[in-house]
Amino acid sequence: MRVRIVFLLKNRGSYVPFHHQYLLAQMIKGILVKGGDKNYVNYSLYNFSGLKGQTKVSRKGLHFYSTRVTLVLSSPNKAFIDYFLSNLFDFNQVDIGNLIIQPETVELEGSIEFKESMKFICISPLVILSSAFNDSTAKRFIPPETDSFSDLLYESTMKRMQETGLYTDEQLAGFYKFQVVPDKNYIARLTAAQKKFARIYPVFDQDVKYEVRGYTFPFTFYAAPEVQEFVFHSGLGYFTHKGFGMLDVANSDPNQRVLKYEFNLAQA
Repeated sequence: MRVRIVFLLKNRGSYVPFHHQYLLAQMIKGILVKGGDKNYVNYSLYNFSGLKGQTKVSRKGLHFYSTRVTLVLSSPNKAFIDYFLSNLFDFNQVDIGNLIIQPETVELEGSIEFKESMKFICISPLVILSSAFNDSTAKRFIPPETDSFSDLLYESTMKRMQETGLYTDEQLAGFYKFQVVPDKNYIARLTAAQKKFARIYPVFDQDVKYEVRGYTFPFTFYAAPEVQEFVFHSGLGYFTHKGFGMLDVANSDPNQRVLKYEFNLAQA
C-alpha cells in the first residue's frame, strides 16, 4: 500500500538539498528506533519519495513555498505503515534539513491493476549496483538499454522477494520474464540538451557514506504481475529503504487515486 503523509510547513522559504533522500531516511529511521519495536527497528521492506510541494531552485537547493509538503511512503506491510504513522504523529514537528514540518493528515493511494507490461516513471533515482566502503563499483555507468541493466535489476529484485518469505521457490522460478526497456526518445532528448539522466548520489548506512549512481527515466517494465506489484510497493533496485527506486505509473494522475485513509492513531 502507498500513503501520502501531508505536513504543514512552518517556515516557508526554507530549503533542503536537491537530493534530500538521505535526510528523509534518517528521519524515518529515527522514528522507527524511537518506537522501540524490535520488529521494525531494522525493517527495510518499504520505499519513499522526496518531499513534494511548490519549490524554487537556488544554489542552496530546493526552497519550499507551499503551506504544505507531501511525502509518499509505500510498503506491502500495512502493519509497518500504521506503526510508523502512529509514532510519527507523536511528534508535534520534525526537521528535514532547514524545513520544520508538522504531520497533519494521511491519504491512501487507491489500488491499481498490475499487468505483464507496465509503463513507469522514476520518482526517485534507480540504483542498480550495491556499494561497499571505499569501493567505487556502484558509481559505474551501465547503459539502460543493455541486457546487463535488466539482469542486475532482476538479481536484486529476486533476492529481495525471496527474503520476504512471501513467495515459494516455484513462484520465484516462474518470474524469469523480466525486462526494463527505457524510453529512448526521452533519453535522446536529454542527451541532445546535454542533460543527465544518471547522477552520483550519497547514501548513508550506519554513519558510513557511500556513493552510488542513480538513474531517472521513464521505462516499460515486462514482468509477472506479482513482480510488478512488488516493485511498485517496495521499490526497484538497491537502497529502496533509503529512498531510491520509487516508481509511479506513467501517464497517470495519482491525485485521482487518492482515498481517505481510515487510520486511527490511538489504536495503531
